[in-house]
Amino acid sequence: MFAPLGLFKDIPCPQGQECSLLACVFSHHDIGPGSQDIYPANAQAQEPGEAAEPASKRIKVEPPIENQEALKMARPHGHSGVSSALRNTPIQKLETPATKAAERPNSSQEPAISKTGLAKRGMSTGETPESSVRTRQAPKEALNPRMLAKAPATYNTRAVILKKLHSTLCSLNDKLTRDGKFSDKALILTPDELITMALDEEEKAAKDNPTIYSNIVKLRIVKLSKLSQEEWAKELKDYLNRKYYKLKPNQVPKEPKRFTSGLSVEEEIAIVKKLVTPLQGLEEYGYVTKAPTVEEIDAARKGVLESKGWEKCDRCGGRFQVFPGRRGDGSLTTGGPCTHHPGKSFYPPRKKTDHVTGAREAYFTCCNETLGTSAGCTKGETHVFKVSETKRLASILQFEETPENPDKGRTPPICFDCEMGYTTLGLELIRMTAVTWPQGEKILDVLVRPIGEVLDLNSRFSGVFPEHYTKALPYSAPTSKGVPKESDEARSESVSLEVVESPAAARALLFRLLQPTTPLIGHAIDNDLNACRIIHPTVIDTAILYPHPAGGFPYRMSLRTLSKKHLDRDIQTGGSRGHDSKEDAIATGDLVRAKAAEVWKTLKSRGWTVVDGTLVPPPGQEDDTTFLQLKLGQGSGQKRTSSTKE
Repeated sequence: MFAPLGLFKDIPCPQGQECSLLACVFSHHDIGPGSQDIYPANAQAQEPGEAAEPASKRIKVEPPIENQEALKMARPHGHSGVSSALRNTPIQKLETPATKAAERPNSSQEPAISKTGLAKRGMSTGETPESSVRTRQAPKEALNPRMLAKAPATYNTRAVILKKLHSTLCSLNDKLTRDGKFSDKALILTPDELITMALDEEEKAAKDNPTIYSNIVKLRIVKLSKLSQEEWAKELKDYLNRKYYKLKPNQVPKEPKRFTSGLSVEEEIAIVKKLVTPLQGLEEYGYVTKAPTVEEIDAARKGVLESKGWEKCDRCGGRFQVFPGRRGDGSLTTGGPCTHHPGKSFYPPRKKTDHVTGAREAYFTCCNETLGTSAGCTKGETHVFKVSETKRLASILQFEETPENPDKGRTPPICFDCEMGYTTLGLELIRMTAVTWPQGEKILDVLVRPIGEVLDLNSRFSGVFPEHYTKALPYSAPTSKGVPKESDEARSESVSLEVVESPAAARALLFRLLQPTTPLIGHAIDNDLNACRIIHPTVIDTAILYPHPAGGFPYRMSLRTLSKKHLDRDIQTGGSRGHDSKEDAIATGDLVRAKAAEVWKTLKSRGWTVVDGTLVPPPGQEDDTTFLQLKLGQGSGQKRTSSTKE
């Protein structure tokens, strides 16, 4: 007989009152009100010769009807048969109200959590199981690669890689378990969850990148082994949300916090004039201050003809041929699909311990793949290219300076942002958005039909998809004073955007809102102005207002980074849905407001005032332009270069 370990102490004995085992492993406590112990406490040893009193019988309790047949089958030959059945066959447990309640599953199919268990997990007994650590349950799976229709490698190869990946995940999980300072115990995985996570990661790599499957998983293992606890916790939260709670990151974008500068509109408009970015001297870096001549345009067109359409891909760097207007066989480009990395390369910051642990390798943000290990993680249908040379841009559509609008008078500042897509003529304008400053109210938001045939709408960044053009309505004039009514704006947002027939038509709409002296606000504004072929003398570029910590140009801070740092606002969170040009324009305007508040704090301490919307210096002091330029990081002789906006 094995030693009683208490495994069946809560299960009523199948024999009930008829059980005669001296050390029965089942429970006899709840048999009935008249039940007595086999060895009563007052039992005394019998002297030889004395007549033994018959032991009192236990009151027989009939089991439920559904269990009587099972009991009859279990004891065909009296109690000895029952003992044999107990040793050789599994016992059917009696269904009592207590056991039914214990076995009843909750709504989430999770085991019931006792108050003691809640206390051990640091929870109050009043909390519900849904708010406790264990609100998920992984399926029981073996650590074997899942079967795929087209396996990227042999079973043995996949099994070895899977075991190594699982070992790495277990190591990270053990570190969290041993860390006493780590408070979020919900991130500590069970063995089943670790196996499921390893299988999920291996299967995803096998399906998404079968040709470079081995490299992808190995690089993933290396990256995981170098993660800090904070980085691992962040990745783990995203995985658990998607896997068990069906939450997609950024599924419902949060309403951005409304920025307040603490200044009146009059003060902000007065100060913003001191934030204008002078473009003279920046021509070699993409800022256009003078339209190319006819001779330069003719030379650019001649060069395009002599090149016979050969271009360099803006994504993979390969050479391919493009055919504006389509070739005889209907094709637009050569070279086949384009394999590339859509994300930027990221260089982890150096740490003081790098000489001991080794420096972390640079990787692509799109797939966490180390630089130089593969051609790319994404395939485009065709190669694409970008035109940066000013005279070649002018050969497609000539630049124009902002005209005077005598009937407009003085116009307030305007923030604008453009989205571009790839065509057979390069990177062209496909969406233009303008909002008022500092209010941030939309006054223009249109789709633009490009001049060339579309190769790629660049939807990952532009946020413009083919269905937008399908549903687009022809542009209609605004209702009054260039500002649409609330009903018009609501209609545009809920139904579709409006579309204009060319970049020149979109530029004409923007010119209606501007004077040459109107501050035009944007981020990396040279890209937007060149896409629209606009030369505007009064420009505020937040990429220059907020210079890069590495010393300014040639580096630029991204709009997303600046927005998070200075506005505590997350933008461009749409993922594959792309960017929202209206959101970007408002964020750019708020960055200028934040800089205006910073500058005004300094000027006010020096005695400056705002009178009738004009910034007035203290008596005896002239306009301190030099001070403002140095304050904003301008005029320091630092080199500048153009860069992408994303």
